[in-house]
Amino acid sequence: MQNSSAEPLANPTQGIGGLRPQGQFAMHENPPSMWPDFLTGQLEKPVRVLLVDDDAHMRRVIAQELMADARTLLVAQATSVREGRKAIKQQDFDVMLVDLHLGDGQGFALIDYMKATRPSAQAIVVSIMECDDQVLRAFELGAAGYLVKNSWFGNYPQAVLQVANGGASITPSLARRLLQRFDSGHAGVQPAQRAPAETERLSQREKEVLRMVASGYTSAEIGTRLLISGLTVNSHIKNIYRKLQVRTRAQAVRFASVRGLF
Repeated sequence: MQNSSAEPLANPTQGIGGLRPQGQFAMHENPPSMWPDFLTGQLEKPVRVLLVDDDAHMRRVIAQELMADARTLLVAQATSVREGRKAIKQQDFDVMLVDLHLGDGQGFALIDYMKATRPSAQAIVVSIMECDDQVLRAFELGAAGYLVKNSWFGNYPQAVLQVANGGASITPSLARRLLQRFDSGHAGVQPAQRAPAETERLSQREKEVLRMVASGYTSAEIGTRLLISGLTVNSHIKNIYRKLQVRTRAQAVRFASVRGLF
């Protein structure tokens, strides 16, 4: 495991006194017994996480949750945009948990930088704010999840595992508000007015897959429900990206929702 060169957090254990030492980050007394071996996040190869937050208490809470689950591995922490950029460039990670309001700037800049530097990595916003516009902007930049700090429904390891396996993660109350916002935005609009060109581009199966992506299902789960292989699901998703001219699942869902494609 590599250590972060971001100062002042030179390694994942700095700034979180009382936690287990670095060498024990991947240890877990009772690992999940029902985790399928075809999903990302196995005991021998956990999902690697970069945490960027300037709140020491929240870093401690999130770090403890990640270390308590053998399927996730905290590899580095950063406290600012400057440190975050350095960690993104130097660390090998799969998922970044990032706060939007950092001392020297906004987490949006790190999402954008991560997508340009490590396009295969996923980002999850962790914010005290539950602003719809911020959520939409994060998704448009390529984030795959948005969690509200101190939410009863927040589960950081589960969120990391969801996005690492091709799904999305968002707190229930925020998801419901966004759905209501989309519904009200489409109220009174006749189907013929809803971007027929985009609707015609997607096949019925592609629309079905996109609906399930919007509901947070992974490729494996979609394949199981539709009785098709995961490779076929991923092929449909690639076609959806190409037809809608987007780069991420979140962008595809946002595009389809705004245009009333489902």
